Amino acid sequence: MEVKTTTEKTVKKGTVIFWIIAAFILLLHVIAWNSSAFCDWYIAYVFPIWVNTYGRLTGLFPFSVGELLILAGLALAASALFLLPFWAVAEIMAAVHSGRTEKTHTEKKSRTAGRFRKFARGFYRFFVWTLLAVSLIMTLNCFLLYHAGTFAEHYLAGGDGAAVPELEASLEELVRVYNMVAQNCLILSEEVERDENGRAVYKGSIGADGERLDMADKARQLMAQLGKTYEQLDGYYPRPKSLLFSDFMCQQYMCGYYFPFSMEANYNDVMFVLNLPATMCHELAHLRGFIYEDEANFIAYLACVQSDDVFFQYAGFLSVLPYLYNNLYEAQRTAPEAYARVVEAARPVALTKQVWADAVFVTDEEWERINEKAWIDTETVDKAADAFINTNLKANGISDGDVSYSRVVDLMLAYYRMTAD
Repeated sequence: MEVKTTTEKTVKKGTVIFWIIAAFILLLHVIAWNSSAFCDWYIAYVFPIWVNTYGRLTGLFPFSVGELLILAGLALAASALFLLPFWAVAEIMAAVHSGRTEKTHTEKKSRTAGRFRKFARGFYRFFVWTLLAVSLIMTLNCFLLYHAGTFAEHYLAGGDGAAVPELEASLEELVRVYNMVAQNCLILSEEVERDENGRAVYKGSIGADGERLDMADKARQLMAQLGKTYEQLDGYYPRPKSLLFSDFMCQQYMCGYYFPFSMEANYNDVMFVLNLPATMCHELAHLRGFIYEDEANFIAYLACVQSDDVFFQYAGFLSVLPYLYNNLYEAQRTAPEAYARVVEAARPVALTKQVWADAVFVTDEEWERINEKAWIDTETVDKAADAFINTNLKANGISDGDVSYSRVVDLMLAYYRMTAD
């Protein structure tokens, strides 16, 4: 009778547990794709647990834990690819020699090969368990969120969860909202503090208790304040963190990242300073379960423009200005006659060079520095990043991929239509 060793029993038990967890992940995906009510319940009662526990833990570190985890993951994947052919050869050689019983001068080498095979098996066992853990964390902290009710359904449709139809806003409404944003940009551009070169600077803010707040803590305060109006935004917010590889982020034309596997809001600290407030609030919005980019853009806009801080107000209006401007340009291109009739009655506000200079993503000086030291051409990085983002968004049911970022305009028009009523 065959007697199984303790190691074999442990491996078999681990295999059973592995497939149970894998089945659980699959079940969550099936339920999520078929029940937004389940996802809403999950965001309301379970998702905050991860923010309040794991998010608080990673928040103790002054650096981005998620960024280090990505580096560790890449190193692990590279090691797995490197070891694979050696392991395959070792297993083949072991199979070839398994029937031999005579001792040879290669016995010592065989023992060494055996130890390597044991190590490799343990390594790849760890590797597949790591992949399973990543799949579980990404499912719980990211993928489920894509199938929940949207901000518009919860708060721009009477709060009853009814679906919001595709917005068919008139061109007049678009011009009206654009002019409101543009006019505020003109006014606030004259009010923000600037250095000797004319560039906007942020010197901090005063909190409700009179404490001095830097930009990250101000963003946390504003998001908590917005939670008084929108219940899902209420709760704990960890401190946003800058990324070590912000230069690489610039090459991707990315302002920030929400890392589901570390529950962190991360931002690119190389981009122009007026991008920072809305980016911080945007990434923090993801930590309250709003995973769609257009919604995070809109929430960040509301948090900033409702602030008592001029710098944040200006940054908030600037964050949506390009989207509105591009929509107007598209309307002029596709419906020139209708556009001409509308602007005859309400001409779009002309912006100053200062406003457009403040709306820059990265300054020319920074671009020059980034491109000089870059290992990979920026255009190549940008295309690869776009492909990855589009694939990820479409895999989660967002058919228009990164174009969805610009749907913030629809949310703004719906919001101002509702508040006007």
